[in-house]
Amino acid sequence: MSASNITSAHPAVFLLMGIPGLEHLHVWISIPFCSAYTLALLGNCTLFFIIQADAALHEPMYLFLAMLAAIDLVLSSTTLPKMLAIFWFRDQEISFYACLVQMFFLHSFSIMESAVLLAMAFDRYVAICKPLHYSTILTGPLITKIGLAAVTRAVTLMTPLPFLLRRFHYCRGPVIAHCYCEHMAVVRLACGDTRFNNIYGIAVAMFIVVLDLLFVTLSYIFILQAVLQLASQEARYKAFGTCVSHIGAILAFYTPVVMSSVMHRVARQAAPHVHILLANFYLLFPPMVNPIIYGVKTKQIRERVLGLFLRKDV
Repeated sequence: MSASNITSAHPAVFLLMGIPGLEHLHVWISIPFCSAYTLALLGNCTLFFIIQADAALHEPMYLFLAMLAAIDLVLSSTTLPKMLAIFWFRDQEISFYACLVQMFFLHSFSIMESAVLLAMAFDRYVAICKPLHYSTILTGPLITKIGLAAVTRAVTLMTPLPFLLRRFHYCRGPVIAHCYCEHMAVVRLACGDTRFNNIYGIAVAMFIVVLDLLFVTLSYIFILQAVLQLASQEARYKAFGTCVSHIGAILAFYTPVVMSSVMHRVARQAAPHVHILLANFYLLFPPMVNPIIYGVKTKQIRERVLGLFLRKDV
């Protein structure tokens, strides 16, 4: 690294260390990472293709699922290729602006995924609590507006971060002790008053997680009330069965977030690689398991996936 790279307001490149403390295991760690990424690509591309190609699946629930698949594809592709380059080829360099772009996409699409999961909870609420009005409430224009609102919220909240980070002088060096350009990992290298970045990052995370989870929880409280009022046990089982896939997706997305947050507070003395592995799990797990959850539990999706692989030439 030349001296000119670090004497300007910001370094020309950052160095991503991967998983500090486990460098000797990077090649072995790359195997589950690469497998998870491959499953995420295959699963989400298959879901997106099936929903896009089959007009019978152009219903609100499946349109939201297509949004989720697209978001998961971008979310995993934003970080995993660079991670694998670090693990396999020790390609640790990432330009300053590429780092900011990666950070923007990473956090923006995480916020979008939370918004789509909330929209899917609203879909299940309308389907179970107001079934006679389902088609009149969840219209095409409304779904489009929900998608645009999810994108607008994420972009609005994340756009300030790259501009805030550009103004710092990075006197603590260019080495990021992480696999990707996460906001707080970059802030730790900056000199000067970073309190606003710290507060803003925490405020956005809490706002998204608390607000979205609150509305998801409220939706399921109303759903549970409606289900319990159904006359037969079979009807109750069938109605709640339509929510199982969504509940699985909610748990897959929010459980790693909550676990990582708790670990940062109750296990501050834990080795850095523990926190980094949890952060990577948060990025890898939902894109990998969402197609499996919906493929296994949703009859229409399952039948069309099987049709793709079992189709024979006549």
